[in-house]
Amino acid sequence: MPILDRNIEKIYSKFIARKTVFIVASSVVLLLMIIFSAGVGSVKLSVGEIFHSLIRIKSDDLSNVIIWNLRLPRILMAIVAGSGLALSGAVFQAILKNPLASPFTIGISSAAGFGAALAIIWGFGLVGSEKYFVITNAFIFALTCSFLVYGISKIRGASPETIILTGIALMYLFGAATSLLQYIGTQEDLQAVVYWLFGSLSRVTWAQIFVIIIISAPCCIILMKYSWDLNALLSGDEVARALGVNVERVRIVSMILSTLITASIICFTGIIGFICLVAPHITRMIIGPDHRFLLPSSCIVGTILLLLSDTIGRTILSPVIIPVGIITSAIGVPFFLYLLLTKKRKYWQ
Repeated sequence: MPILDRNIEKIYSKFIARKTVFIVASSVVLLLMIIFSAGVGSVKLSVGEIFHSLIRIKSDDLSNVIIWNLRLPRILMAIVAGSGLALSGAVFQAILKNPLASPFTIGISSAAGFGAALAIIWGFGLVGSEKYFVITNAFIFALTCSFLVYGISKIRGASPETIILTGIALMYLFGAATSLLQYIGTQEDLQAVVYWLFGSLSRVTWAQIFVIIIISAPCCIILMKYSWDLNALLSGDEVARALGVNVERVRIVSMILSTLITASIICFTGIIGFICLVAPHITRMIIGPDHRFLLPSSCIVGTILLLLSDTIGRTILSPVIIPVGIITSAIGVPFFLYLLLTKKRKYWQ
């Protein structure tokens, strides 16, 4: 028996070591990606100039202005948004037991787009001053969609199938409403709506980053604590209940918290697709479905993908900046098709 215990302990140590190595390695890649992103652009900066600019915050040097006013906010927003979207995607795939699920599956992006279109085309806002109508509308309508899904699915027991079908129905509803607003809007309004729907990190501010962190950080901590419950859900609702998991509560709370994270991000950045879907899949294929490691690792991978996409978008046709939402879709669609064509149905479990 002691020999068997030692063998089990050895196997478990290797199991943990592999995941730890991946987290460390991906963190190093992220650090290198941050340095690279800060240095490239219409004005190239050396590593020395980047570090000097980070130290001399109040300097009026050109490198300081570029780093603190232009590139560093974009980099930090990519870190915050990429990690939040990837975490939300991993959670949704677990609670809905669907490899193609994401927060956008329940219509959040369509609802946020409708709210933004209302503000842009009609100047209608639910909360705040006219300057912030687009942001507040996108945030409120995204949350409203989530609560509608929760309310309707609650009637039928909040099963994964009910949540997904309700979300798809609302996605089409808000999508049709947005199309109607675009149809009756002026050319300038239409251009503004389309640009917002593309998703971009061009207009981020330090205040926006701070707001997202304040909203997302508590949600992320709670979701991390649900790791064991999410692991249990992968074995089926009945098994999870037998293990003492309150399946409905875990599913609903996780859905609401993930929606809150996603809404707080896309109300500032616009629609950034495929990070929610692609990042968890890449991570899961490398380290497996254990959410104790999958959630933090997905955050790192999501950050790398979004930061890489934004760097490509602002440099590939410089000085023209391609919205990051276009680049993430260009990367995500081939990977999405690859998953559909090559992977077995339950490979993600």
